Amino acid sequence: MPGEMVEPTQVPKLEEPKFGFNDYAERLNGRAAMIGFLLTVIIEYVTDKGLLEWLGLK
Repeated sequence: MPGEMVEPTQVPKLEEPKFGFNDYAERLNGRAAMIGFLLTVIIEYVTDKGLLEWLGLK
């Protein structure tokens, strides 16, 4: 019939962007934050100083 809606037979496979607010970026930021926090705790434990004091900012 003319004017009848036809559904596509295939759905395009789109690659997720590697920037912006998406699962990949959020997972990467979370991992970086965990590593930074752990390094801060290790520095404070080993040097017996706070991070700002260890950096010479206090």
